[in-house]
Amino acid sequence: MRTPHVVAVMGVAGTGKTTIGPLLAARLGAPYAEGDDFHPQANIDKMSAGVPLDDADRWPWLDAIGTWADGRRGLGGVVSCSALKRSYRDRLRATAPGIVFVHLTGSRKLIEDRMSHRRGHFMPTALLDSQFATLQPLQADEAGVSVDVSGSPEEIAERAAEALAAVPDAPQ
Repeated sequence: MRTPHVVAVMGVAGTGKTTIGPLLAARLGAPYAEGDDFHPQANIDKMSAGVPLDDADRWPWLDAIGTWADGRRGLGGVVSCSALKRSYRDRLRATAPGIVFVHLTGSRKLIEDRMSHRRGHFMPTALLDSQFATLQPLQADEAGVSVDVSGSPEEIAERAAEALAAVPDAPQ
């Protein structure tokens, strides 16, 4: 029997983490947690003002996500989290060993177009350049898969689930 993965759906703003995460969780039969819900209000206020977060802002947020993910070890779960830098993913792995990443990827043009059509989100399109500048894609030694965000959300979630099926079982 496969040990369920705890999955972090990662990528720059606008790739669809909040849309794909719940769809992927449903396919995996696991609960979903919205990574933005782990941000303290100070972080949300800063991003809403168009100011990128710095690492000092991110560490408590990443630790809270890691704690949730570790609590799901052996049970499975899906959480959205930008996890743009290797150091952020390392921080998550330090708290939640065995976490697997689904990196949602796409062209800047496609992502900016999607961001311009969403309503009620605190992340403005003005921060997209800083997101791409910060992004360090998954490395070969990191447990995870990259999934292109072209197509419908259902198609993207299906590709992600299929790609995860090839990832070795999560450690207990």
